[in-house]
Formats: sequence, structure tokens, C-alpha cells
Amino acid sequence: MGTALPVADAAQVRRYARGLVRRHPRALAAALALHALAAAAGLVAPRLLGDLVEGISRGTTGTTVDRIALLIAGFVVVQSVLVRFAHLASARLGERVLAELREEFVDRMLALPLATVERAGTGDLLTRTSRDVSALSRTVRFAVPETLIAIVTAGFIIGALVLVGPLLALPCLIAVPVLWAGTRWYLRRAPQGYLRENAAYSDITDGISETVEGSRTTEALRQQARRRARIDADIRRSYAAERYTLWLRTIFFPVAEIGYVVPVAATLLIGGWFYLEGWVSLGQVTAATLYVQQLVDPVDRLLSWLDEFQVGGASMARLLGVAGDPPATPASASADSPGDAGPDADRRLAARDVRYAYRPGRDVLHGVTLVPEPGEKLAMVGPSGAGKSTLGRLLAGVHAPRSGSVTVAGRRLDELPLDELRSHVALVTQEHHVFIGTLRENVAMVRPGADQAAVESALAAVDALDWARALPDGLDTVVGAGGHPLSPAQAQQLALARLVLADPHTLVLDEATSLIDPRAARHLERSLAAVLAGRTVIAIAHRLFSAHDADRVAVVEDGRITELGPHDELVAAGGPYAALWRSWHGDRP
Repeated sequence: MGTALPVADAAQVRRYARGLVRRHPRALAAALALHALAAAAGLVAPRLLGDLVEGISRGTTGTTVDRIALLIAGFVVVQSVLVRFAHLASARLGERVLAELREEFVDRMLALPLATVERAGTGDLLTRTSRDVSALSRTVRFAVPETLIAIVTAGFIIGALVLVGPLLALPCLIAVPVLWAGTRWYLRRAPQGYLRENAAYSDITDGISETVEGSRTTEALRQQARRRARIDADIRRSYAAERYTLWLRTIFFPVAEIGYVVPVAATLLIGGWFYLEGWVSLGQVTAATLYVQQLVDPVDRLLSWLDEFQVGGASMARLLGVAGDPPATPASASADSPGDAGPDADRRLAARDVRYAYRPGRDVLHGVTLVPEPGEKLAMVGPSGAGKSTLGRLLAGVHAPRSGSVTVAGRRLDELPLDELRSHVALVTQEHHVFIGTLRENVAMVRPGADQAAVESALAAVDALDWARALPDGLDTVVGAGGHPLSPAQAQQLALARLVLADPHTLVLDEATSLIDPRAARHLERSLAAVLAGRTVIAIAHRLFSAHDADRVAVVEDGRITELGPHDELVAAGGPYAALWRSWHGDRP
């Protein structure tokens, strides 16, 4: 189970929500104005009915019944029209805010250090990008406008009730302690309950995705029972979390229902007593009772959507917590890592005495120092599990060393903003993703302004232009989920084309051609070498022809660099590299 990504606190959520409101003052004001007018139009009918009852009790109605009926019908039509446009304005505002939330969330996700994502695990990230975004979408689209409507409507109804007769507003106060106590009890428990519920969903997603992705390993090691036990435990935690929030609702909603019924009955009974005492008229009692009955709907909506706000608030806290606090960016080089002198100082990547551990107290890298020359092609070889990929991730800024430093131009990689880091160093691994969109968009995503010639040049550099042009719609063919399928080798070439187009000065290739046929891979690497001439390339490979073509070879064993030098010198030295070369080359045709 990964380490969950952080969650924003209540103050951060409120601050962010206030910021969203301030971005759209005109749209918000227009929506509120339309809702206010609709609410005002809805208040006319009870007052007119009260006047009608008063007139009947005094025997002075005459022909006013028809006139009052027509007025009521007219105001109902006006209210319907205003409600329609008010809902439309609220929906537009909600969709605009939701679009901004989604865009900002994507920006936050893309700015996350890869190490943070890996530590968190897939489940937490997937749950936030799917379930939490969906929950927040419902809150923004429906809960926010419905709450605005409820608040405005309730305010106008209370105002109208006071104008009809201040005494008749007093019975409503009976419900205040009931609703206040119930709401306070609920709000003290609901936020943490929904956060636990969402976290439990993350654990389930994480467990299922791990089980599916590692199904063959699970079968080979006969760990099915262990995986089932993990998923069963996750489901039990999710069940307990959902049962808790359901229990909260079974207490809160009945209390709220009592708070709705009591004021209507109290207004009718107490109002009747006031009428008998001569303190109010029959028309006032009628209008007040109808107003209190009208008040039930907005209050009910307000409290009902309050539950949705707890769900949406928990989801927003999880989405806002994705980025956490951005690290401080130094204005100059780190004090403990002075920059290298010389004309290539702004391109020099250096790892000095780095140590790294996935678990505390168990280092997998032990004091490694590696300083590639600018423009050099350096190959890292060694047995599986020796630490090559881990060192490559440190050199690419994915992980930060436990001790020591990895710098570019004298600045620590873990202190650089992500955009600046990727302009210096890029990592390509065996794992590639084809995004939904055209092939052209998949390549140009690293440089959105790239023209047709630049995209084709990048594809040609990785021997992909011919098959790309042969697709049904050429470079405009839609690929990714639901689109034209690409083979693993084609997806790998696509990732390499992005790398060529991104044009960083230092590249870390971790088995970047492993899915391509060995002979085609050799040709591809030679083509890439011509295109990437002048750039620093650090290639992690099991195929030793990459090492043969490199300027220098670093042999990694047990988390240490045991040999470093040109291919011919290491072969002549008869050490670990020579043994690897003989073992590998002896099987080559």
C-alpha cells in the first residue's frame, strides 16, 4: 500500500472556494439577481391568497376573486420564466468554475514529482482523478446553484413573513434549536467521515490495480490468498467507512424532517390563538402559514445539499492536496554543490556521493559519484537489481538522493521547478503511454507549437515516419484508447519522438528500445545518435551493443560503480565488464 498523497485542510479549501467566487463576480451577481427576482415573484401568491381570505371573512370580495386568480397566474408564469433563466445562469457559472477546477487539477497533477506519485501508488491517484473529480463536479454543477437558490428564497420568504406579521414569525423559532443542534452534530463528524470513505476507495483501487498488473507474478509465487486477503481487508474498511457516513445521515435527516414539520403546525396553532385574541387577522394567519410551508422547501434543499457539500468538500481537499506546498526555488546554485567552471557549465550533470533507500536503513545506492561530460554518451550496464534504473532516476530528477547531491549547472535537481528540470534532463523508460488524440498531437504535446515539419522530423529520427504515414489518416489518425491500436514497439518509438522534439540537453534512456527487435533497435539507436549528437546521453541497457557504441561505460554492481571507462579499455582490463561482454557477445550472431 502506497503513502497517500496529502489532503488540504479546511482553511485551504475555504480560501480556494472564496478565490473561485471572486473570479466571476458579474456571473455570480447575475445568477443571484435572477434567483432573487424569481423568489420575489413566488412570494406574491401567498400574500394575495391571504388578502382573498381576509376579504371573504369580511364579505368584501366582490369581483376580486377573478382579479386575484389572474394576478396569481401571472406571477406564477413570471416566476417560471425567471427560474428558467436563473437555473441557466447558475449552470453556466457552475460549468465555467468546474472547467477551471479541472484545468488546475491537471496542472497540479503534471507538476507532481514522479517520486511522489510512485510513493502514493496508483489507487490514490486514480481515485482522485476519477471519483473525487466526479463528486466535485456534482457539487459544483448542482449543490452550489441549488444552495444559492435555497438561501435567496429562504431570505425572501422570511422577510415576507416578518412583513405579514412579526408575531407570526415567532413560531418558526421553535425549529431553530432543533436544526442548529442537528446540523452542528452532523458537521462535526461528516468531513472526516467522507475523507475516510474516499481514502478507503483509494485503497481498494490500489489493491485491485496491483493485483491485475501483477497477476502473473501473483500466480507464479502462489500469492493469490494473500492478494484476496488484502482486497477483502480493503473492502471491509470501505464498508465500515460508508456505514459510518450512512449512520450520520440516518440521524441527521430525521432530525431535519422534524424541524420542517414543527414550524408549520406551530404557526397554524399559535396563529389561530393570536387570531382569537385579536392580535392578527385571519388573512395574516393564512399568508404566514403558506409562507412557512414555502420555507420548508428551501430549508430542506439547503440541508440536503449540505451533505453533498461534505462530499464535495472532502473531494476538493483531496484534489487541492495533490500539489502540497511547492518547494522553494533557489536563485543561485546550492551552497554545497558549486557549479562547474567552463563553457559547458550550464549543461553539466553531476552525481556526487549519492545514497538512496526505498526503505529507511536499506540503501540501494552506496556513495555513487558519476559526472558525465557534456555531449558524452555514457552507458550503464550491470546485472539486474544492481541499481542502474535507480541511479538513472536520480540523474533524471525523479528521486532525490538520501544524501549527496545530483546537480545540473551546479543547482540541485530536487530544487528545480519541474518545467526547468525537464528542459535540462528527460527520462524515457520501458513504460510508455499513448494518449487519446491524433498521432501528431501525441508527438507535439511536448511542444504544442511545433509545425508539421518538426513533428515529421522527430518521427523520422526514430524510424517511425514510414509507418506513421501508412496509418489510415496518416499523422491525423486517432490513437490511444478507442483509437487505432499501436504495437508496444510503435508506442516506444512515439515516446522517443517526443524526446527528440522536446530537445533537452541531457537524456536518460532506461531500456528505451527494449520492446523493439534487437536489429531494429541497433539501427534506431544509431539513427538517434546522429540526431542527438552534441547532447549528453545516459543509456541504461542490457543489450551491450549500446555500451560498445558509447564513449564510456559505467558498470554498476550492488549499488556501486565498480568500473568506468571506454569499452575497449574495460574489455582489455578483464574485469566484470569484460566478463559481461564475453557472455553477451558469445551468443550474438
